[in-house]
Parts: sequence; C-alpha cells; structure tokens
Amino acid sequence: MSKSNKKDYGLLPTEKPHRLSLFGWLRGRFFAGMFIALPVVVTFLILQVLISEIDKRVVPLLPAALKPETYLNYAVPGFGLIVLVLFLTILGGIATNLIGRSVISLADRILSRVPFVRSVYSAFKQLVEVFASNNTDQFSECVLIEYPKKGTWCLGFVSSPAKGELKTVLGPAFIGVFVPTTPNPTSGFLMYVEAAEVVRLDMTVEEGAKMILSAGLVVPEHLPIKEVDGAAAVDTDNTSEVPTPTPAPESEA
Repeated sequence: MSKSNKKDYGLLPTEKPHRLSLFGWLRGRFFAGMFIALPVVVTFLILQVLISEIDKRVVPLLPAALKPETYLNYAVPGFGLIVLVLFLTILGGIATNLIGRSVISLADRILSRVPFVRSVYSAFKQLVEVFASNNTDQFSECVLIEYPKKGTWCLGFVSSPAKGELKTVLGPAFIGVFVPTTPNPTSGFLMYVEAAEVVRLDMTVEEGAKMILSAGLVVPEHLPIKEVDGAAAVDTDNTSEVPTPTPAPESEA
C-alpha cells in the first residue's frame, strides 16, 4: 500500500502562485500610479507653459489701466489668454462685415506685393486655408504605401487626388499621400502614388496620428472582419450538415 491515502483523479499538479515581497508589491503599485498620473501631469505642464508664454507676450501690450497688477499685488494666470480670445473674437466679428472685409482685402494686397514678406505670407495663408476648409478630401483616410523599398510599408494620410499640372503629367489615377515622420508629424514627405497601389485602412486620421506620435506604441483595436465572417460561414455549414434524428420504429402490439 502507498503511504499516501490521497486519491489520484488524473489532475495535473498545480504550482502555487509566487508570493510577492513587500518591496515588489510597493514597486508595482508605484509604477501603476505613475502610468495613471503621467498623462495628466504632462497635459497640465504643456498647458501651463502655453498659458505662461501667452501671458508674457500679451499682458505687456496692454495699458496699465487694464493690467491686473495695477489693482492686485500679483499677476492673474491666464489673463493674457482671456484677452487673446476676446481680441480674436472681436477681430472675427469685424472681418465678417463689409468694412472689415474691405480692410482685410486691402491688407492682403499690400502684404502680397512686399518682396520678402510675400512668399512667407502666401505660404502661411494657403496653409491656414487648407486647415480651415471643410473639404472632406483633406486627410480623409489613412493608407499604407510601400516605401522606401519593396516589402517596407509606411503609414500616410490621403491629402487629395492629383490636380492641375500633376494630373496632366501623371494621370487621374494618382493621389497625394502625406507621410509624416515620427514623433513629429508636422514634417514629412508628400508623395503621389497610384490609388490602386495603396492599402486603405479602417482607422481614422486621429488614430493614425496617435500611432505616429507614439512611435507605434498606441495601436487602435481592430476586429478582423474577414476571419469573423469566415468563422460564421463555417459554423453555418456545420449547422446545416447536422443530421436530423430519425423517429424510432413503432412497436407492434
């Protein structure tokens, strides 16, 4: 007889979970708290730097009667940002009426004729018009293009189909794809490739920008639809092949 009276049910022996030490438990909780607080702290620091820079440049332009330091013993954080928002709102209201449009048109003609200022002003004006327009063709979708060599793919944004001289030279089948760099998506390459050569993705432009900013660490979730449809078809076929039960023969009396 065996010395142990325990019955063997055919189950595999399980190892006991490793017990963390006090230092390991504290370290895990510390890193968990750090990962939760880090995005909030970084966002707060960026906003603080932006507000401080705006205050440094806007508040000195105000007369003494409008500065909070004249009536208080300390500066009011964000006062310059409030003044800037009010100024831009008033400027937008003036620009929408007839007199404002005439003044802006006159200033536009003057700046467009100054030799050095003309090139800088025109470039920034076109850039602002691109981002301010509601055209759905502007960065409408994310695509993959094979670059810089065969078998290597880059994430890009579709800007617009080939227009003007590019359409005449290349043909109507080419589209413009902006390939941003990591981790700074404001710089990159503008490429014109055939629409049939790109791989269109389901992710949005915002999700693609997050992926580029994080250097591929933040990837949006995606459900493989084709595999799910295939599995559903297999289940349907298996269900249809299930034989129907035959009734039992009746017994003779």
